[in-house]
Amino acid sequence: MTTSNSPRVSPEPPPVVTLADDVRPPTLADHVQRLLHAQATLGPAAVLLITVAAFALIAPNFLQASNISLILQQTAVIGTLALGQTLIILTAGIDLSVGSIMVLCSIIMGRLSADLGFSGPMALLAGLACGTACGLFNGFLVTRVKLPPFIVTLGSLNIFFALNLWISRSETIRGAEMSELLLWTGQVLTVGGARITYGSLLMLAIVAVLAYALHRTRWGRHVYATGDDREAARLAGIRVNRVLLSVYATAGLVYAVGAWILIGRIASASPQAGTMDNLDSITAVVLGGTSLFGGRGMIVGTIMGALIVGVCRNGLSLAGVDVLWQNFAVGVLVILAVSLDQWIRKARR
Repeated sequence: MTTSNSPRVSPEPPPVVTLADDVRPPTLADHVQRLLHAQATLGPAAVLLITVAAFALIAPNFLQASNISLILQQTAVIGTLALGQTLIILTAGIDLSVGSIMVLCSIIMGRLSADLGFSGPMALLAGLACGTACGLFNGFLVTRVKLPPFIVTLGSLNIFFALNLWISRSETIRGAEMSELLLWTGQVLTVGGARITYGSLLMLAIVAVLAYALHRTRWGRHVYATGDDREAARLAGIRVNRVLLSVYATAGLVYAVGAWILIGRIASASPQAGTMDNLDSITAVVLGGTSLFGGRGMIVGTIMGALIVGVCRNGLSLAGVDVLWQNFAVGVLVILAVSLDQWIRKARR
C-alpha cells in the first residue's frame, strides 16, 4: 500500500510529430515532375530530339536536306492549325471544326479568284474574313448561348463542311485559274540545299506573333487565367466572355492563314483536302505539352508537337512501315502525352 507521501509519477507526454517528420524527402521522380511542370517545352523538346536521333539511325537518308525540307513542308499546314487550336485549348476548350474552317476558307479564296475575277489581295482578305467569322460563330455559341465547346465545334464542323461542298459544288479549283498571290505560299526558297516554302516561313511568323501576344501582353495573361480557373478570373475583374470570344476569333483567323498555306502546298483548292486535320492539330497540341484542362502550355511546344508528328510519319514511311501502323504509333504517342500531362499536373507545390 502506498502512503500519501509517495511521489506521484505523471505519464510521459506523447511525442510531438512535426510536419517535417511526416514529409518524405523528394525523390528523383519528384524533381523531374517539378521540372517538367515549370518548363512546359522541355518534355516535347526531349521527345523530338530522341525521335530524330532514332530515325537517323534507322533510315540513313532521314537527315538529308531534301527530306528535312519535306518534313517542314508537310508540317506547315498542321502546325498552323495547331497554333489556333492551342489558343482554344489554353482556355480549357477544344475545336473540332479546324479542318472544315480551313477548307471552307480555301474554297472561298479559290472561287472568288478563279470564277468571279477578284484580285488576289481581295480574295485573300475575303478568306481571312471568313475564317474570323467562323471563329466568332463558335465563340458566340460558347460565350452567349453557354454551350460546351465540344458540342459547338462538333456541330459547326458539319455546318462548315456542308457549306464547303455547296460553294465548291464538290469540284477542285485548279491553281492555274487562281491568282499568283494565293499560290505564293507554295513557292520555294533554297537555303543550304534545303527547299523551304514561304508557307513554312509564314507559319514561323505566326509562332512569333502568338508567342509574344501570350507572354508579353495583358491579353495573353488573361487567356492563361481564364483557362486556369474561369470563375477566379471573373472575380479578379477579367471579362472572361470577351477573352473567349477574342480567342475563337483569333483562332479562326489563324485557320484562314492555314488555308492560304494549304492552297500553296497542293497548288489548288480542294473541298476534300484537310477536312480531317482537326485530329492531327489536337495531336500536335497535346504532344507539345499544352494541357487539355487549360491554363498551361506554350506556342513553341505546339510547333515541336507538330514536328514530332511529322518526323514520326516521315521516319516510319522511310523505314517501310505501313500507313496503318503509322497511325497506330501516333495514337500511342497521344495516349502517352496525355498520361504524362496528368502526372505533371500532380506536381507537389
